[in-house]
Amino acid sequence: MTASTPPVLLDERLASGIASLALRYRGRGVDLTDAFPKPLTDEVVQAADIVITMGCGDACPIVPGRGYLDWPVTDPEGAPIAVVRGIRDEIDAHITELLDSLPSS
Repeated sequence: MTASTPPVLLDERLASGIASLALRYRGRGVDLTDAFPKPLTDEVVQAADIVITMGCGDACPIVPGRGYLDWPVTDPEGAPIAVVRGIRDEIDAHITELLDSLPSS
């Protein structure tokens, strides 16, 4: 996995941990139940208000007028479960910070 080829699928253990967090966000009015990583195609980026990448940096496509956030998280591939849980917690903190920064609807 390199910055020029961003992953589309999450490590299964990480995806499971993030799915468990989805219930917490539902209480804040955000339903992440069916959320999943998407490829950074022009079509996907054009449809997004905010594009969140994880360690992609300048290698990802940029579309003017879209908000971009790059969350530099550790690659979970081959990592022990304790590290994967730490990555899940990092992503959770990023999501919480993002939700807190968005205007109320």
